[in-house]
Amino acid sequence: MHDYFLYTLLAFLLSVLFSMGGTGSGIALIPVLSFFGLEFIVAKATGLFAGASTTITSSVMNIKRKVLDFSFVWPIALMMLIFAPLGAYISQYINETIIKFLFMLLLFYSASMMMFGKKKSLTQSKGKTVLFAVGAFVGFLAGMLGVGGGNILMPLLILLGFEPKKVAITVSSVVPFAALSSFFTYASYVNLDWILLLCVMLASIAGGYIGNYLMHFKLDQMKTKKLMGIILYILAFKMLYQLLG
Repeated sequence: MHDYFLYTLLAFLLSVLFSMGGTGSGIALIPVLSFFGLEFIVAKATGLFAGASTTITSSVMNIKRKVLDFSFVWPIALMMLIFAPLGAYISQYINETIIKFLFMLLLFYSASMMMFGKKKSLTQSKGKTVLFAVGAFVGFLAGMLGVGGGNILMPLLILLGFEPKKVAITVSSVVPFAALSSFFTYASYVNLDWILLLCVMLASIAGGYIGNYLMHFKLDQMKTKKLMGIILYILAFKMLYQLLG
């Protein structure tokens, strides 16, 4: 019971903070749950389930509002829905130290994007082939690491020259479904605690709602993102220390 309370509290606090910054908390929740005693692969599945549950509503709303550019979305969505479960399945055959090392690099990458990233393109690669390739790459990597993939997909598409607003709508619409498909793949071979999943999911939904509410009260989002970046740096260095220890 103590562990359920601890994990629920951690999920709630991280969800409040990260939703205030306009992003999901899964990338921070996974290493934190692992540091507090959960098996890393179980932490990945738990983070995926919580993240998908809290963002699936916004995806459905984007579809209903007809704000999606389907010619832009479908190549990415198709590849992510295929390759995210594939990455999640293959993850069980890869040495966990390698997975943790790659996750640590993702933490450093995401933290740097939050602290120093600029929404400027480096090139203008806008063909369908690029979208297929990006969807496959991000989907596989996200599934293997147990994250939704938004932290990888959004800056990558912007760097490739796609419109930031279109990218944001696409990411919020596609990533939850890819995360959910990855979760069910993990659930097929990982022994999960469904009570824990329910607790973390409800805490994440509540925290996300509160964070979104607070975000509208003249909070400096840049400062919030820098705080999030600092937290991700701390988690990355903690993982590095453990890997080297």
